[in-house]
Amino acid sequence: MDHYDIALLVGSLRQASINRRLAKAMVKLAPENLRFVWITLEDLPFYNGDLEPDRPEAVTRFTRQVAGCAGVLAVTPEYNRSIPALLKNAIDWGSKPLDRAVWRDKPTLIAGTSPSPIATALGQQHLRQILAILGASVMGGECYIRFEGDDFISPEGDLANASTEAFLSDYLRRFGDFVSRLAAPDHHSAARSVRDAVAALA
Repeated sequence: MDHYDIALLVGSLRQASINRRLAKAMVKLAPENLRFVWITLEDLPFYNGDLEPDRPEAVTRFTRQVAGCAGVLAVTPEYNRSIPALLKNAIDWGSKPLDRAVWRDKPTLIAGTSPSPIATALGQQHLRQILAILGASVMGGECYIRFEGDDFISPEGDLANASTEAFLSDYLRRFGDFVSRLAAPDHHSAARSVRDAVAALA
């Protein structure tokens, strides 16, 4: 079985974050072909084009880690009906320079949890739009988990609700298949052919 490293981005700085709990739960429920790389976001400076000629080490480390992974799992809270500045800043750094954007063609899964009845639905819509513009291959479907109290997901990532566990297990299984298909050599060959054809017409 082929194994794929997945960059795991959590859009919250709080160690007690409920989205960090969700991320831990998803790691536990993921299929065997996915291995997760927790990537730090808090040491990234705010994006500033003036820093491009000599990028800070934290930025170089971040983009190298994401580029080295076969896919991305972004687990995010919703702040004011959108995504946190922490996550948007990381996306901005990874999008430059455009010809080496780390998000391009990257299989990506989005998830999030909140006590709200609609959980992180609106924030995830924004995130999906941003990543799609940057060329990421965002898996279809929705993963909006309503957080139902401190016992719903333990700090260690254990789920109390069997139906939520089954839903996440199936969602991650689909993502494992999605990554495997996009990582196949014939897929990359076809993708390069399309990009070459588009470039020739430009």
